[in-house]
Amino acid sequence: MNMSLNTELTHQVVGSPATHREEVVLPTPAELKLQMPASDDIVRQVDEHRQAIRRILQGSDTRTLIVMGPCSIHDEVAALEYGEKLKALADEVSDRFLIVMRAYLEKPRTTVGWKGLLYDPERTGAGDLHEGLRRSRRLLLNLAAMGLPLATEALSPFAMDYLGDLVSWTAIGARTTESQVHREMVSGLPMPTGFKNGTDGGIAVATNAMRSASHPHHHLGVSATGAPVMITTRGNPDTHLVLRGGRGITNYDAASIEQAVGALAEAGLSTAVMVDCSHDNACKQSERQLDIAQDVMAQRRAGNHHIRGLMLESFLEPGRQDDGEDLRYGCSITDPCLGWAQTEALIRSL
Repeated sequence: MNMSLNTELTHQVVGSPATHREEVVLPTPAELKLQMPASDDIVRQVDEHRQAIRRILQGSDTRTLIVMGPCSIHDEVAALEYGEKLKALADEVSDRFLIVMRAYLEKPRTTVGWKGLLYDPERTGAGDLHEGLRRSRRLLLNLAAMGLPLATEALSPFAMDYLGDLVSWTAIGARTTESQVHREMVSGLPMPTGFKNGTDGGIAVATNAMRSASHPHHHLGVSATGAPVMITTRGNPDTHLVLRGGRGITNYDAASIEQAVGALAEAGLSTAVMVDCSHDNACKQSERQLDIAQDVMAQRRAGNHHIRGLMLESFLEPGRQDDGEDLRYGCSITDPCLGWAQTEALIRSL
């Protein structure tokens, strides 16, 4: 159940059999933001949310940061309904938690598959970045208007130029943490960013990424008006580690977290740790997130204040489904998620 949208710009296709590629002209980031601007109130709100997240990661705010929401959004209407429920819950528990909604619009793939609302909003396989960009930005604007802080995974550095002004926290996934391009991008991002440990479960790749992203860089990029430019970044001081397990390894237990904190301290990095209760930590079984979240919060209550956050995959309905004609409303078509009833009960119990 997706919202239709008529695009206004003409699609100009350039290509030949020899090039093995086609090019479709897209609006520049500046053009899209001009067409779909963030209000002054939203700009101010995003900055306040980023500052609040920084305070939690730095330890001056003792609340727990919880990043939660669908694995990947495929239905904007269901995402908005989830956002309304999440906002009400977030307000109720705001004395203990700062809840940030996962608004993930890109889906990293191990091989092939649907790449997310941004790339293929109608899930036909044909792809339509022009419509995907507009629908993605509109969704983020609507969610931000509810007062929610928003999180995304930065898969394409170019996408952040279109959408990043609406995002309060960013993740760099296990597959891209080792990428120099993503480290350079994070070096210039204005929001806190979590680097996930590598797919093998080790944290060395993530610690290297944090060190790299904290430093200035010069790199190739594209300006807001679409021109090729050299970008110079200042370095991002607000990076942290996200433990998500890997290849049969879980790393949310006390010994694993203690080892990670020691390695971070030895490297001179922030020892703030977020635990991803899903992915390999949960062995792809969404309901295991419930026990993992309880375990990690028990460690925090026992005195481990290096634990600053949790990540959960949650949607309106539990589990997952294969994409097709007759979809169950509010159920993930990518990784399995907790349902809303499970999510609400969990947060209230932590």
